[in-house]
Amino acid sequence: MSADTQKQISGLAAIDHIRDGMKVGLGTGSTAAWFVKAIADEVKAGMKLTLVSTSNQTTHLAHSLGLEIRDINDVGKLDLCVDGADEIGEGLALIKGGGGALLREKLIWEMADRCIVIADAAKHVATLGQFALPIEVEPFAYKGTINRITDVLSEFDIAKMPILRKKSGEAFVTDGGNLIFDVACGAIHDPSGLASALKATTGVVDHGLFLDLADIALIGTDEGVKVFYP
Repeated sequence: MSADTQKQISGLAAIDHIRDGMKVGLGTGSTAAWFVKAIADEVKAGMKLTLVSTSNQTTHLAHSLGLEIRDINDVGKLDLCVDGADEIGEGLALIKGGGGALLREKLIWEMADRCIVIADAAKHVATLGQFALPIEVEPFAYKGTINRITDVLSEFDIAKMPILRKKSGEAFVTDGGNLIFDVACGAIHDPSGLASALKATTGVVDHGLFLDLADIALIGTDEGVKVFYP
C-alpha cells in the first residue's frame, strides 16, 4: 500500500468521529486534505458542521469543495480538530509544521476539546527528531534570535544549526508573516524541556513540538488503520 493510500484511509477513518452539529477544525497538509475532502462529502450528504481552518491552503481547498470556513474568533471552542503530523512519537508527542502552518495549527488545536492526528505508517517513530523541527521566528532582528536558539539547542545536545526555509529561492513566509527555521535535530530526547526552552526564547513565535495535545492517532498501515492513544 502506498503512503498516499495510507494517508487516505487514515483521513477517511477520522470521519467516524464526526457528528452532526459539531464545530470542527480542519488541519493542513497532504493527509489532512483527504479528511477535508471526506468532510465535503458528508456536508453534501446533509451533515451540518461549523468549520474552521488552520491555514490559507486549507481554506482554499475547502472553498474549492464548496465548504464554508468560519472565523475562529466567531466560533470559539471547537468539538474536534483533525490534522496530520510529520512525526508521531511516544505518548503521541508530535512534530508538526512541515507545511509551514504550525502556529495557526497549534492555535486551533488549543481551541479543540479533542484532537485527532492522522498519518501514514512512516510517520510513527520511536524517537522524535529525524524530521527537521520547524521553529517559527519573528523576522525583525532574526539573526539575534537564531543565536539564542542555537544556545538553547546546545543545552539539549543538538549541534545542528537552524536553516532558513526557502520556497522558489526566497525565504518562506508563513500566513502570519513570520519566518521558519528548520533544525535537523537527529533525536530529541527531552521534547518537553526543549519545547519549554524554545517557547521562552525571545523572538521565537512558536515551534513544531505538539505535546500533550493529541487525544488519538489514526495511522494508516498495510494492515488497515491502527489506533493509538497517549
